[in-house]
Amino acid sequence: MHTEAQTPDMASAKTPDSSRKVFVKTYGCQMNVYDSERMADALASDGYRVTDNPADADLLLLNTCHIREKAAEKVYSELGRIRQLKEARRAEGGDLMVGVAGCVAQAEGQEIIRRAPVVDLVIGPQTYHRLPQALARARGGEKVVETDYAIEDKFEHLPRPERKVIASRGVTAFLTVQEGCDKFCTFCVVPYTRGSEVSRPVEQIVGEAENLVSAGVREITLLGQNVNAWHGAGSDGREWGLGELLRRLSTIDGLERLRYTTSHPRDMDDALIAAHRDLDKLMPYLHLPVQAGSDSVLKAMNRRHTAQDYLQLIDRIRAARPDIALSGDFIVGFPGESDDDFEATLQLVDKVRYAQAFSFKYSPRPGTPGAERGDQVPEDVKSQRLDRLQALLRKHQSEFAESCVGLEIDLLLEKPGRLPGQLIGRSPWLQPVIVDANSSQIGEIIRVRITRAGANALFAEIPQGESGSSTI
Repeated sequence: MHTEAQTPDMASAKTPDSSRKVFVKTYGCQMNVYDSERMADALASDGYRVTDNPADADLLLLNTCHIREKAAEKVYSELGRIRQLKEARRAEGGDLMVGVAGCVAQAEGQEIIRRAPVVDLVIGPQTYHRLPQALARARGGEKVVETDYAIEDKFEHLPRPERKVIASRGVTAFLTVQEGCDKFCTFCVVPYTRGSEVSRPVEQIVGEAENLVSAGVREITLLGQNVNAWHGAGSDGREWGLGELLRRLSTIDGLERLRYTTSHPRDMDDALIAAHRDLDKLMPYLHLPVQAGSDSVLKAMNRRHTAQDYLQLIDRIRAARPDIALSGDFIVGFPGESDDDFEATLQLVDKVRYAQAFSFKYSPRPGTPGAERGDQVPEDVKSQRLDRLQALLRKHQSEFAESCVGLEIDLLLEKPGRLPGQLIGRSPWLQPVIVDANSSQIGEIIRVRITRAGANALFAEIPQGESGSSTI
């Protein structure tokens, strides 16, 4: 499978093969990565296997994201290139099925078929468990649009992936536990493309986690559009929150690390904060978006917390887990944002000192309240503010990375590095860490010492006297 950054060469010809193959291109967030894997699992039961070469595929599937500006136009541009490949295939007497999935599919629906007749199938994120049946209809000549919210639980209808498939995906895995959002922030399309908040049952989540671990997964990241809003009936008869779920998952033998993303400040409760204090397997890293530091902007965004609420929450979290690293999201230039409002954001950033952060200029999303406001901030002002904010965020990120130099940490080795003899893992604080080690050690947790901080990664060595073998 490919992410948006890995644009494939669509020019080469299809090589003959008797089995069906699917190429999936994934745009956007970690939940889309997870969804792409589950769509591949559903298609495996229909005789498809994944290929990394689009020119070798019988089915080309775009799993799309609608968060950023011009997301739909990127998809239509890609479909224009795919049309050429499909026409070349037909000229050779073959065929290529084309599908669009994900949030652009949900938002655009029938419009995709109208604008891009090359598409055979449009399927939303709540209905991809129906993919094999929808694809059968499309092979029969129907232009299929499946964007209604499914009544049934899609996770119950998805096949369990084979152990060898899970193993091929690596020693870390995503696991979606919650979908949708009820917050209706005025800049966001998620409630319209992913629907209202839905939590998966405890037993279903634990079963999937155990299946992942049995195939060699050592670290699981729980996913949700608003993951800390997850709730479900626990084995003790009480309604659990995410903190209790993390405690249950931490008892799975062989699962060594837990993470979760993305959270909303209003759903960060005492039990979840206590989990950060009590669970060694829960990594000391938290992505907790604030979006802005001005109360007037936060109110306009419908965030339903103030800057002071957020800072007090950070204090409570750090009191529970002093070594925690914080990450956040920021939008600059939201309609009506003044110079003073922006300065308040810089002041909040200076107080929190994020280890990592994601920052963007506000881009109007059609159908959201923010897009309808008349007090849009000029583009040049947004650009200037973003430059200033990102400079400050980079400064703090660099300072945090430098503070790690000299530390000894446990490192989960995940994959080969760019150079022979190098492996890459992630620190407890989610930074890439490069160390000289043997590829046979992938999946092990070893003790390393951080020796220096690079622009985008830490570098480490195995301390003298350490064998480099697993610490567990």
